[in-house]
Amino acid sequence: MKTVLKWAGSKVRIIEKLKRHLPAGQRLVEPFAGSCAVMMNTDYDEYLIADINPDLINLYRAIKSNPEQFITVASDLFGCGNNSEAYYEFRALFNDLAEARLNRAAIFLYLNRHCFNGLCRYNQSGGFNVPFGKYKAPYFPEAEIRAFAEKAERATFVCCSYTETLAMVRAGDVVYCDPPYLPASHSADFSSYHSGSFGMAEHSDLAARLKRLAARSFPVIVSNCETPDTLSLYRDFNITKITAPRSIGAAAGSIKSAPEIIAKLVPANPQYLPPVPGVDSSLIEGMPARDEECYQ
Repeated sequence: MKTVLKWAGSKVRIIEKLKRHLPAGQRLVEPFAGSCAVMMNTDYDEYLIADINPDLINLYRAIKSNPEQFITVASDLFGCGNNSEAYYEFRALFNDLAEARLNRAAIFLYLNRHCFNGLCRYNQSGGFNVPFGKYKAPYFPEAEIRAFAEKAERATFVCCSYTETLAMVRAGDVVYCDPPYLPASHSADFSSYHSGSFGMAEHSDLAARLKRLAARSFPVIVSNCETPDTLSLYRDFNITKITAPRSIGAAAGSIKSAPEIIAKLVPANPQYLPPVPGVDSSLIEGMPARDEECYQ
C-alpha cells in the first residue's frame, strides 16, 4: 500500500522483504515514523508512531482527526498552481506559521508533493528549505489519505525522541527502528532532519538501547545501510543483507540501488522483562524534555 507522503528511504519498495522479519505482537512501536509505510502495510492491533519532527506528527494527527476536512483544505492547495512562484509562496507561509494546526499540515503535504524528491529538510533556524521539484503533475493522494485515516484509528502519534519512545515499551510490543541512515560517503549524507542531525553518536546510542531492550526479551528490529560501522554496531544481532532501491543520491546513469541490512534480536518466547534498576535507567538519563503540546 502506498503512503500519503513521498519519502526518502521509504520502505514501500522493500516492505515484503521487511515483513518477513517482523514478528507477531500486540503493538508495533516505531520511533522513526517517516512515511508510515510499515504501519500501512502490517496488521498489528495497535501502533505507537513517534517522530521528533513535529510537522510530520501534526500531519498524521490532522488526517486522523478529520480526514474529510483535511482533504478539502489540502486539495485546494494543489489546485493553486504547480509552479515555482506558488511553491515558494507556500513555503514562506509555512515557515511563518507558528501553530501546528490543519493549515500547516495541509501546506506540509503540498510542499512534500511539489518539492525536490519529496525531501524533508530544514535550515538551522528550523525553516523548511527544500527547493521546488518541477514535476509536471504532482499527485494528490486522496485514496492514501482515506486509507491512512482508517488505519490511524489503531495508532497513537507522539512527537518525541527515540529515547523517549523506547522508554514507553510495554509487554506485547514489537520495536522496529528505521533511523536516518549512516552515509556510505560524505556526499551521500542526507541525515539533516528538522534542524538537527543523526550522526554516529546517535546511532551508537540507539544500538545500545535496542540491545538492552533485547536483553529484556523485547523483539527488536532495525534497518540501516550496509557499512562497516553498521555491521559493527549490530554485530550481536542477526543480520540479513538485502538490496534496496534508491531514488536519492544516485548519480545520473548509475544503478539506483544500495546494500542494506535488517538487524534483529527476536526471542522465540518474549518475556518482556522489567527495566533493571541502575542499568536501564542510565540509558534514559539526559533525555530531552518532552514537548507537552505534542502529547495532547
